[in-house]
Amino acid sequence: MKNFQELTNSDKAKLLHRLFPQHIEDLINFIEGMCHTVQEEQESGRRSWDNGFVTFDSWLYLAADVQKQIEKNRHKIISQHGCFASFLFSGYTALFSIHCVVTYTAVRRHPDSKFTNAVDLFFNP
Repeated sequence: MKNFQELTNSDKAKLLHRLFPQHIEDLINFIEGMCHTVQEEQESGRRSWDNGFVTFDSWLYLAADVQKQIEKNRHKIISQHGCFASFLFSGYTALFSIHCVVTYTAVRRHPDSKFTNAVDLFFNP
């Protein structure tokens, strides 16, 4: 097994899915809601955008890509850790997915503290 510093975002996502499969469907529903929100609130999002790492148009593209993956592969994403990781946590798509996962546990105040701690360990800098 790789040491923690060698784990990719995809590796961490697979592990999260393996450890907490019971939370994945609700997480996917939340991510899908975030995709809709970004697309529906483009005007206000564009005005308030202050992320110097990616442009708002790039963020909008990532949200649309994540939404498309979920719509196309929902069952596989929920039931298979490899699909969850490869469809949502590889490449630049991981930027949006990680943001959603961290928001899911922080804003929603997830009731499973172990899941919240795992998200914090894996995805918070």
